[in-house]
Amino acid sequence: MYTKLIKIGVFGAGHLGKIHLKLLNESKNFHLVGFYDIDTEYSTNIEKEYGYKYFNDPKLLIDSTEAIAIITPTQFHHEIAIKCIKKNKHIFIEKPIAFTVEEAEEIVRLSREKKIIGQVGHVERFNPAFQSIRKFIGDPMFIESHRLSEFNPRGTDVSVILDLMIHDIDIVLSLIQSDVKKISSSGVTVISDTPDIANARIEFVNGAVANLTASRISMKNMRKLRFFQKEAYISVDLYNKKVEVVKMIDAPNKLDESALILENAEGKKKQILFKSPKIINYNAIQIELENFANSINNNSESVVSLEDATKALKLAHSIINSM
Repeated sequence: MYTKLIKIGVFGAGHLGKIHLKLLNESKNFHLVGFYDIDTEYSTNIEKEYGYKYFNDPKLLIDSTEAIAIITPTQFHHEIAIKCIKKNKHIFIEKPIAFTVEEAEEIVRLSREKKIIGQVGHVERFNPAFQSIRKFIGDPMFIESHRLSEFNPRGTDVSVILDLMIHDIDIVLSLIQSDVKKISSSGVTVISDTPDIANARIEFVNGAVANLTASRISMKNMRKLRFFQKEAYISVDLYNKKVEVVKMIDAPNKLDESALILENAEGKKKQILFKSPKIINYNAIQIELENFANSINNNSESVVSLEDATKALKLAHSIINSM
């Protein structure tokens, strides 16, 4: 079955923008029309080196496309998104969706009015390690995350909460279907004008708790999540692509000699089972872009919708305000 290629343009040709340009140029669902970046000299060099068409007029790029990927610094997301939506263009926005909650809400409101498909680049939802254990996560009551990165000037236009922790905030909100009851947080400014290290404890109405830690001045990179739920413990290393599932079941009457058994004070026995789900490696950014294409072609809501991203941004700002 023939599928019409979606004409798409990219705003922003920095480190992450170049990755999106490459993947969109290789995509079987998109036709990369070109890109716009505020740095003319840099953009001209990108055009010469990679062959992507450079538009020095952003309006012309928008008019030449059906969809736009916004991979610019956060403070420009809202302005560009609104211009695209008003021109009836579908939008993919790198996380966070916007700088302020008010900006995000306007993007959501206008996209609904114009019936625009929108997706936000919370790429960890597509991480192959997370996808491999997603089906094992049922009703987690405690989630712990550690997201640590070596210092990189890129991203310091926002706090570590909006830069890094928001990935884990998005994952938590996608798993815990309950309102937030209480937030306790602390942060330390080390090298930037906003917190570089932060910790947040989020308590939900249903009793679940999420304890999130993020740092962008670590000596090593780490992206780990642990989920605790009734009779199961699940851990995922998003950086090294490693997972482990530990389940507890009622011990059978006839036990294997190698079985690992726990017995409580009342004499109830549980058998511990270890699973290591197979991880199918792939490029998560490529998969999220293809999901965006599928949403456009099927006129369906994307996996990470504009509404999802706005909820994550609201919670992120609540964490910042509670410091």
